[in-house]
Amino acid sequence: MRAVVAMSGGVDSSVAALLSVRAGYEVVGVALQLWDHSQVDENLFGTCCSPDDLHDARRVCDDLGIPFYVIDSQSDFREKVVDGFIASYSRGLTPSPCIHCNNRVKFARLLDLADEFGGARLVTGHYARIEGREHGGFRLLRGIDRRKDQSYFLFNLSQDDLARIDFPLGGLFKQDVRELARKHGLPTASKHESQELCFVPDGDYAAFLEKEGLEARPGEIVNEKGEIMGYHKGIHRYTIGQRRGLGIAAPHPLFVLDLDHARNRVIVGENKRVFSSSLVARNVCWVNGNPEKEVQARIRYGAEPAAARVRDLGDGSWKVEFRKPQRAVTPGQAVVFYRDEEVVGGGWIERDDRADIQEAHHGKDGQVVFEV
Repeated sequence: MRAVVAMSGGVDSSVAALLSVRAGYEVVGVALQLWDHSQVDENLFGTCCSPDDLHDARRVCDDLGIPFYVIDSQSDFREKVVDGFIASYSRGLTPSPCIHCNNRVKFARLLDLADEFGGARLVTGHYARIEGREHGGFRLLRGIDRRKDQSYFLFNLSQDDLARIDFPLGGLFKQDVRELARKHGLPTASKHESQELCFVPDGDYAAFLEKEGLEARPGEIVNEKGEIMGYHKGIHRYTIGQRRGLGIAAPHPLFVLDLDHARNRVIVGENKRVFSSSLVARNVCWVNGNPEKEVQARIRYGAEPAAARVRDLGDGSWKVEFRKPQRAVTPGQAVVFYRDEEVVGGGWIERDDRADIQEAHHGKDGQVVFEV
């Protein structure tokens, strides 16, 4: 049986290819060229699909004795990910480009390539798991390594997709993956991981957006009463919950509560006002087609799932009501729904409903508890 393995040039995809060979697949390695790094400082190489990464992916495939192909997907990536990233910031949103990339570019193109190469399976190095259901269908589960779990980025995968995909690293911890790479002499065994977006390798989103033509319009920083507290150099430089870099003096710490795109304002307030009791999400999809009412909702990649109730508002949107208010619910980000280990669905945060929090006190364990 033939398998197409998505090769990024990192240790995870390298070990995914190794495990596919060991599993007896006839393996073909494929890398998607998503972004032109030819003008990037050589010190920033090591991001996804840079020349160094493509070279490393080829070396791994040579070591494993498998063919390797590079597929130019730059125009697709530009249109479906980068342009949307810029447009979102221009509307005062904080986007999640990696999810859009997985859904609109990577898996869509790679599954097509699997067909073209005659591959029955698509293999990637994601830290997630797929299990068959007792009565048919598939479950998408969190990776056992919680620090590396990538299930949050995969909620758009359909049952047809899950039937064709393997995630061989989902049952491994990162240190085990590196040990396998070292044991088999793979050249990526000790390779550093990039934590930034592939098209913004230095992490300076504001500079990238402005270079791409997003106008940096100065405006007011105001409190919830509309009183001017200071001035900003463009709302794309701020995100919900931000404290540092506001450049305003106040007798107590202030945090970004909202970005008012229509009036070009950054709205700030006390930390307790950054918490939301609910949110509204659109473009919600359910992995097995069945909507859930009681879920654990994860409002960003770095957040832990929180107990919530989900209900259909009947206009294409869904209300997500939290049992406990959640901090820094951010329009433009994804909210992903879990039932224990299983990803059951997800959607895109359109707006939040700020909790009417009156006061805060310290609970028995010393943590801050908010009363609503």
